[in-house]
Amino acid sequence: MRAADAPAFTESVPTVKDDDAESVDDRLVTLLTPNSFAGEQYRTLRHLVEKMHTETGVSVVGVSSPSIGDGKTTTAINLAGALAQARETKVLLIDMDLRRPAVNGQLGLRGFNPKGVVAVLGAGASLDDVIVELPMFNLSIIPSGPRQSAPYELLKSSRLHQMMDEARRRFDYVIVDTPPVIAVPDCRVISSGVDGFLIIVNAHKTPTRLLSETVNVLGQSKVLGLIFNRDDQPIAEHLYNSYGPDPSGGWTGSIRRRLRRNGHGNGNGNASGNGTGYLSGNGITH
Repeated sequence: MRAADAPAFTESVPTVKDDDAESVDDRLVTLLTPNSFAGEQYRTLRHLVEKMHTETGVSVVGVSSPSIGDGKTTTAINLAGALAQARETKVLLIDMDLRRPAVNGQLGLRGFNPKGVVAVLGAGASLDDVIVELPMFNLSIIPSGPRQSAPYELLKSSRLHQMMDEARRRFDYVIVDTPPVIAVPDCRVISSGVDGFLIIVNAHKTPTRLLSETVNVLGQSKVLGLIFNRDDQPIAEHLYNSYGPDPSGGWTGSIRRRLRRNGHGNGNGNASGNGTGYLSGNGITH
């Protein structure tokens, strides 16, 4: 529902054809080379999200990271693309990083439908006004819109929850690319509109302390899983404490051991809890 004073947007829903897009980023393997080894890694991630959807009803997933440069946007797009490979599945990808939007750029859609999330939150546009259809990928997206100087104020709008509630009703899965957790407060606001977060961890850069702080900021119950990016091992499905205590000491100890093996286990933060898992793989984002 538009606010009474909102400007009217009357265009039809934009549809991007193959020749409308510039070059798609070659890291988007689920869109370009879905049967490659890297594409299969994301299919494993898709399987885990589908399993959570079946068992616990998870359908709106935020993708974030402790800091910039960890590969969250590439992972978010690839996850959305993997889910959309089931042609009967309706998938929406939302770029909610209003500070450093990157979804349009990676999809080769710079300048295409610039309204996006900003128009919904700031001007009362409807979802139909801002959704961009990508039929060649069976995918719908909502761009961020113009970069904002004060995005936190926009995200605090009650329209955020209205937008997320409608997206949840209309789509089987909603994947949300969010800002990094630590540097800015935006994820704290976005958190109430998603079922949980997948956290992208740079296996050769992220200190344990920063990862622990990320989990503490979001709340352990909001962390659906950890994805170790740029790891040197094939991706592995491994969920900790999904059905009970982990006999080896819990996911936190395993994460610390994993980061120490990669030379970044000298942080002194200590997250604690259960219910979280990890994926790792050299096929995940570069």
